Amino acid sequence: MSYQFLPMPDSEGFFGEYGGQVIPPELKAVMDDIDAAYETVRQSTTFQNELNELYADYVGRPSPIFYARRLSEELGGARIFLKREDLNHTGAHKINHCLGEALLAKHMGKTKVLAETGAGQHGVALATACALVGIECEIHMGQIDIEKEHPNVTKMKILGCKLVPVTRGTRTLKDAVDSAFEAYLKDPVNFFYAIGSVVGPHPFPKMVRDFQSIVGREAREQFIAKQQKLPDIVMACVGGGSNAIGLFTAFLPDEDVQMIGVEPSGKGLNTSEHAATLTLGSKGAIHGFKCYNLQDEAGNPLPVYSIASGLDYPGVGPQHCYLKDIGRVQYVTISDKECVDAFMTLSRMEGIIPALESAHAVAHAMKIAKALPAEKTILVNLSGRGDKDADFVAAYLNL
Repeated sequence: MSYQFLPMPDSEGFFGEYGGQVIPPELKAVMDDIDAAYETVRQSTTFQNELNELYADYVGRPSPIFYARRLSEELGGARIFLKREDLNHTGAHKINHCLGEALLAKHMGKTKVLAETGAGQHGVALATACALVGIECEIHMGQIDIEKEHPNVTKMKILGCKLVPVTRGTRTLKDAVDSAFEAYLKDPVNFFYAIGSVVGPHPFPKMVRDFQSIVGREAREQFIAKQQKLPDIVMACVGGGSNAIGLFTAFLPDEDVQMIGVEPSGKGLNTSEHAATLTLGSKGAIHGFKCYNLQDEAGNPLPVYSIASGLDYPGVGPQHCYLKDIGRVQYVTISDKECVDAFMTLSRMEGIIPALESAHAVAHAMKIAKALPAEKTILVNLSGRGDKDADFVAAYLNL
């Protein structure tokens, strides 16, 4: 099959029929100002040089690709490689776009950066970036996630951000987004809402994708250098979808490279306790943009669940919706049990403790590797490390 990829998004922020700006008229001018400022800095050699220096000297890029030899040999079949975003400063891919957003906010003269966080990785990365550039930071986080991801909560406080507990609704990521956006609306001229994934109104899906695309560009070059070919399969977990689109973007034109996004089926697709948006969702709008989302008959977002706090979101990035519709990316699901099994297996086979979010992708790689021939290769974006999840998993398994 041949895929035609036009420049995306279009001038209105759409990826096919998804994305755009489903926002009050008074916010459109603010979002358009952000878009204009981003397009200016995107083409600024000074800005790009500053960002690239920070990626190298502050984040520690390029992150390496690691061949999971023992895991691959134990499973038999395809060889599994890991793009080690867990080795970045702050422990995940989130720092890639947080540095870009913090620098953009500073460039625009904003006085405060606000954001939501689920697992806390975006919160820690943004608090880190704001401390670096010297701008006030406020993070909204669901009370359940605060209790579950205590190590990241402590880090955010040490880094100097104001942490706002969200106690309404499900007390998780969706409600944290609502709370942070309401705070942002109090002064959108002086505040900057640093969205934590490729979601939200235009230009955020484009902007976060562009900052994250360094993952795929590095991975493509590294894989060719080491293996003298492209990977056969690339995969990543998908909640909002930032780490996945960061990896996928560089490989989109490579028709021989299969792409797989892995969603959380939680306690089962036949229950209400999952966050399998692309698998079971329907078309609608949420948080200022059009996408597939898990919603009731009236179009209201449904409560969602995942053992990985960073994946329990009822919407998904608009570019993922487009890639699903044209068949370029296959979206599958992994359950809580499969996720935890992969978390423990990778820890004990390779000495790498993955984030529960990333463990979803590892689990699917483990599932399909054994059925593939040995010459096949799978590249997994290991989007974060599991320091934040270690105590939770230990309690979950009664270790």
